[in-house]
Amino acid sequence: MSLPETEHLRLSLSAGVLTVLLDRPQVRNAMSLQTVSELEATFTAVADRRDVRAVVLRGAGGHFCAGGDIKDMAAARGKPPGDDGKDALAVVNRRFGSMITQVDRAPQAVVAVCEGAVLGGGFGLACVADITLTLAGAKFGLPETGLGIPPAQIAPFLVRRLGLSQARRLAVTGGRFDGDRAVAIGLAHEVAEDAEALEGLLAATLRQILRCAPGAVAQTKQLMNNVGLVELEVLLDGAADGFAAAARGAEGIEGMTAFMQKREPNWPGGEG
Repeated sequence: MSLPETEHLRLSLSAGVLTVLLDRPQVRNAMSLQTVSELEATFTAVADRRDVRAVVLRGAGGHFCAGGDIKDMAAARGKPPGDDGKDALAVVNRRFGSMITQVDRAPQAVVAVCEGAVLGGGFGLACVADITLTLAGAKFGLPETGLGIPPAQIAPFLVRRLGLSQARRLAVTGGRFDGDRAVAIGLAHEVAEDAEALEGLLAATLRQILRCAPGAVAQTKQLMNNVGLVELEVLLDGAADGFAAAARGAEGIEGMTAFMQKREPNWPGGEG
């Protein structure tokens, strides 16, 4: 299966790592509706590919993402309701929520590399990445409330990432802070002082990810995402069945054999 053709993203796949570069540097990689559609198409294309072990999200031109494209929102404001009676602005906003949920539920490890502006929708992407790396000088923020609108599709993921207290504080203040603070509050996981150090952090992170079995990663992420959504005993029963299937499957056999033989595993369907 090939990767989709994209205009607002640059895609490159190498050694099991798909790099997704938001490529609208003239607007600090603000996300247009086309960008959202291209992200959805990209994550759909790799959803069942275990040879794609990790997805790295980053931005061109020294910025991660400055949020949603104001032009798309202005255009939607002038449109009449659709046949279903839905406000065009609500439809546009909900599209972003669908995309960020898809990123959140991706079976691969998702890594966000934050530089420059990390605002609004970009802030949301940083919240749903499994691992978020940042430059110390990155500028995080939730500008929505300062514009008279709520961070509607981001807020649930913000609460889940940071807890209600921190999320509310950021919402009512506009949440402006740097990369060091992002690590301190739990939004980002590691901070680098310069671009060279950031690339080193990314390389080390990817080496760790590639040591893990792709199927086991996907199963673990699904299990964790179901916490709070499924009754605990039901969740644990299903987890036990999944554990048994994994232990008897190709990855489980290879992982335990490699451990006993004191070697690195060679994961089926992916590069070990």
